Amino acid sequence: MTDMTAGNPAKLITKFAIPMLLGNILQQMYNIVDSIVVGNFIGKEALAAVGNSFVVILLLVSLFAGAATGAVILISQFFGSKQNEKLKLAVDTIYIGMIFGSLIITLAGVAAARPFLHFMHTPEGDTMEMSATYLQTVFAGSVLMFGYNVNTAILQGVGDSKSSLLFLAIATAVNIALDLIFVTVFNMGVFGVALATVIAQGVAFAFGVWYINRKVKLFKLFSRDMRFDFRILMQMFQIGLPAGIQNMLFSVGTIVLQRLVNSYGSAFMAGYGATNKVDAFVFMPIVSFATAVSAFVGQNIGARRLDRVKQGVRSAVIISVSIAVISSVLVMIFGRYLLMAFTQDADVLRTGTEFLKRLMPPYFLLAIIFILNSAVRGAGQSMLPMIATLISLLGARVPLAYLFDHLGGKYNIFWCYAAGWLVGVLIIVPYYLSGHWKKNAFRFLDERK
Repeated sequence: MTDMTAGNPAKLITKFAIPMLLGNILQQMYNIVDSIVVGNFIGKEALAAVGNSFVVILLLVSLFAGAATGAVILISQFFGSKQNEKLKLAVDTIYIGMIFGSLIITLAGVAAARPFLHFMHTPEGDTMEMSATYLQTVFAGSVLMFGYNVNTAILQGVGDSKSSLLFLAIATAVNIALDLIFVTVFNMGVFGVALATVIAQGVAFAFGVWYINRKVKLFKLFSRDMRFDFRILMQMFQIGLPAGIQNMLFSVGTIVLQRLVNSYGSAFMAGYGATNKVDAFVFMPIVSFATAVSAFVGQNIGARRLDRVKQGVRSAVIISVSIAVISSVLVMIFGRYLLMAFTQDADVLRTGTEFLKRLMPPYFLLAIIFILNSAVRGAGQSMLPMIATLISLLGARVPLAYLFDHLGGKYNIFWCYAAGWLVGVLIIVPYYLSGHWKKNAFRFLDERK
């Protein structure tokens, strides 16, 4: 566990973010390996199906992910303020809520798979059938994925971003091995790829439970004296629900955009999906530093160290923007070669390279948005980031994608990303600089006493 209320803010945030970055890379390898295996051993229809399915999964788990965000912030504030009894009660409540919430999402995901795929204009035939198979299999085992993410949120809240990295490394190795065995040996197709993912997530979840119960002294998972506190659950949702809605809005916008992409056929879908996998590697450092900022701000708000909050956020913005610029340049240069890991199809590669040309140059804007959103959210103020996402995504990105499509040139729909990010920056930067979130942060903390 790491106390982030003392020491150099930039070093603490970086030290906390690096294990999460490695963990995010490993977690992304689930989807990367799935895509590489299906693209090279099954075909472009399967590659399109996996990319298409991931967008739907993102929508249905995003609200739960918001609750996990609330868990990180709530736990970090209790940890930072040394309220150990409330810390244990919060962990119990979060875990009980996760079990029931994941069952609901599992049932909803399995039932809604085909309706969502039809809404997204998924081509009938092999692409539709493989998309449905992948979706329903992953959702059938989603409690394992949610359990791993809750374990990670709990550990991050108490300043431990390293332990879950080991669990994920083991699970990733399991996923890669099972992908190859199920597809190349047993010819299980897309179902085998999805099943490998579920089993690997179960491995990560099991290791997380074992580690927390063995190493963390402040609380135990599945203890006989587990208690559920409705007030703490509401506090978690008060922080996390706006973040969850923000994630859902992002996912809805992504699905609407995917619907437009799907109208151009399987090759265009596959190129878009493969590019999103490359994009994920540029995005991961940003989201890792953003998560570190939430934990850092949460602990220092709990300790009432506002001076450290401002120092840490400033450092995180500089680091994240620098990483975004360097990564974008590298992807612009080597993007086509990265895409060739997924497919050799000329049409798919053309779509991917055209997407990257429009996506990478403004990427530094996304870094600014995520760091400042996380800082404000870490102080317990989640409403403004949600509103900013609503306006930038549904008010700018999605409408402009359809406008650019109407004006002609299917590749130009991808300029909508830059437009949406610019709108987001114009909202969150003035709010952060105004300092309004600082006044509300301590009041919100005092309400929990």
